[in-house]
Amino acid sequence: MTDSSVGARVSIGKDEDGGFGLAVEIEVVIPHLDQAQAQQLADKAHASCPYSKATRGNIEVRVSVSED
Repeated sequence: MTDSSVGARVSIGKDEDGGFGLAVEIEVVIPHLDQAQAQQLADKAHASCPYSKATRGNIEVRVSVSED
């Protein structure tokens, strides 16, 4: 049985002000749930996550669900 997991990739790039900004891709694996249910759960967790709350509106964040 595979456990659930969360991973993140952080990147840096130019922002619209000509400076630099961060972006984060959060990848979630939730076995035994279909893609739509897993994405809904990941989005709900992202809405209440302390990290997400601290960075909301400050950096671009994308949450996606992966099968592995």
